[in-house]
Amino acid sequence: MLSSLQHILWVVGLVLIQAVFFNHIHIGGYATPFVYVWLILILNKNINRNILLLWGFGIGLLIDIFSNTLGMHAAATTLLAYVRPFILSLFVSHDSQEDFSPGVRVMGIGRFTGYVGIGVLLHHIVLLSLDAFSLFYWHILLAKIFSCALLTVLCILFIEFMRKGK
Repeated sequence: MLSSLQHILWVVGLVLIQAVFFNHIHIGGYATPFVYVWLILILNKNINRNILLLWGFGIGLLIDIFSNTLGMHAAATTLLAYVRPFILSLFVSHDSQEDFSPGVRVMGIGRFTGYVGIGVLLHHIVLLSLDAFSLFYWHILLAKIFSCALLTVLCILFIEFMRKGK
């Protein structure tokens, strides 16, 4: 119960911070951090898949409401929630029966960064491709995807280190 309440508080806080602050950062006209993705990535390893999809859709929909983006974030975040167990299985041993929330302390910096990097990159490919809705300027799209993904991963690592007190 306490874990769910904490996660809801994180959702409210990060959605507001994303809508008020991060959505207005455009470094070089390309890089915008989407830190709310972290909320999906840190959910418990053994969470029910349907609950995970609901969390993904709900968080994405909240961002869409505040950003006026007509479902793009909901689509990208729901897809991330769907593939998250597969991505997590790449970085956690298959025989691990532990019930844990992914993080730097549990996974280590290397595995956590790889896990977050793949998840963020997938999310950004979907989100920014939906936003561009064209491959005509594919080189600009790739620059946006990689710059946003890099900035988002750095922000997520910063949040993770601040949260864990390292």
